[in-house]
Amino acid sequence: MENLNSLSPIQNKRMTCYGGVAAAAALPSPPPTTLTTLPSSPCNTFVRVREVGSGGAEDPNTVVKQSVDGFKWRLLVSYDGTRYKGWQFQQTPPTIQCILEKALTQATKLERKDLHLVGASRTDGGVHAWGQVAHFITPFNYDSLDSIHAALNGLLPPDIRVREISAAVPEFHARFSAKGKIYHYKIYNDAIMDPFQRLYAYHVTHKLNAAVMREAANHFIGTHDFSAFVNSSRNDGMPNPVKTIFRFDIVNMGALLQLEVEGSGFMYRQVRNMAALLLQIGKEAIPPDIVPKILATRDRKELAKYTSAAAPPHGLCLVAVKYNAEHLQLPLGCPTTSLGRHHIVSKCKVPFY
Repeated sequence: MENLNSLSPIQNKRMTCYGGVAAAAALPSPPPTTLTTLPSSPCNTFVRVREVGSGGAEDPNTVVKQSVDGFKWRLLVSYDGTRYKGWQFQQTPPTIQCILEKALTQATKLERKDLHLVGASRTDGGVHAWGQVAHFITPFNYDSLDSIHAALNGLLPPDIRVREISAAVPEFHARFSAKGKIYHYKIYNDAIMDPFQRLYAYHVTHKLNAAVMREAANHFIGTHDFSAFVNSSRNDGMPNPVKTIFRFDIVNMGALLQLEVEGSGFMYRQVRNMAALLLQIGKEAIPPDIVPKILATRDRKELAKYTSAAAPPHGLCLVAVKYNAEHLQLPLGCPTTSLGRHHIVSKCKVPFY
């Protein structure tokens, strides 16, 4: 899990991409939590956590401070976002967080408020995830994680799966410890849509010029103010619009055209807005050098002159979340990571004649 790649010139701090990809980023580490390890516990995941964050969707400007005693657990979650209104908990379900919290309350016998479930990325409605990361807290330890892993996947609907459960060090926070994310946006570029791709790729019949799209995508790489590419959201509060894009690749896979973007972080609908502009450039409606001009304005209205709406959500997938390697280390004395149980057919004891 902690396979670390060599560093690029823009990346000078070792980090691991939770979910199978390794990378690095030169980014400061924000201090969202203060934690004190309690040495009397047999497992070093038992911590006293003082979490500081926003008040959530109802009032993002309210600061919430809470002290939590418990064991911290990390989840690697995949989901088909077609039926859901995104990740973030809302009073009107279904959302991924709502469904996952319901399963956790049944499996742990804890109340929702006691779990303190936090996701790394608040994916929008209809967006998919292969490598969403979350953490939750319990007041008790587990000797083995295989049983709760099996229980959660037994309680969850088939379009949501917990791929992995592991103990987390006190310093780990699914959202605030994240140093980068990888998103893929799929486009099916053919006259007739493949019915097996319809839920996971955006159908574009206009023949796209991948070469000019690559040229345009290169303008996004580096550190920029992405104010022109973000939609306002009351859930975001006052986010920092300055983000770093490490790579932006356009990959041909037959009729599928996959946009792969890796960055320090992304704001509300930023990836889908970048994809929408690249689609217009791929249709050769506008030149590739329009990208730096729009970035320089830092004005969302400027982008609206060239593309009226963000690319549809079903083409987008959160592939992985990146963390510093030390945040993914297992605490001493904790149960081993659960990757799921494999059922084995035992040898038949009845002789064959």
